[in-house]
Amino acid sequence: MEQKIAHIALLVKDHDDAIAFYTQKLNFTVIEDTPLSEEKRWVVVAPPGANECSLLLAKAADEEQLRQVGNQTGGRVFLFLHTDDFWRDYNHMLKKNVRFTEDPREEEYGTVAVFEDLYGNLWDLIEPGNK
Repeated sequence: MEQKIAHIALLVKDHDDAIAFYTQKLNFTVIEDTPLSEEKRWVVVAPPGANECSLLLAKAADEEQLRQVGNQTGGRVFLFLHTDDFWRDYNHMLKKNVRFTEDPREEEYGTVAVFEDLYGNLWDLIEPGNK
């Protein structure tokens, strides 16, 4: 038996703003952008080298969903972006005005710092250490 998580839905206020953030500031690629109706699009983005899981940028459809944009996990780190070069990506993100909520630190599992996406969702940028 084989299973995998294909997409994680991330609530956004606007598809185009979210695409711009993820592609221009985090170097993600648009995998798919398919109109489903006048109000709905299927927008999938992924970081360079991602083979399994990607983000489905889901536009908030009602007031309740809109209230959850940026806080899908109640203020906890939501997503974990692994990199093969922490300082390259950290410095690129700083130049692109990505907001980090803490200074980088060394942990047993690698080099890490928490950053916010355009709506305030918290992410870990991690370069895993040698195991």
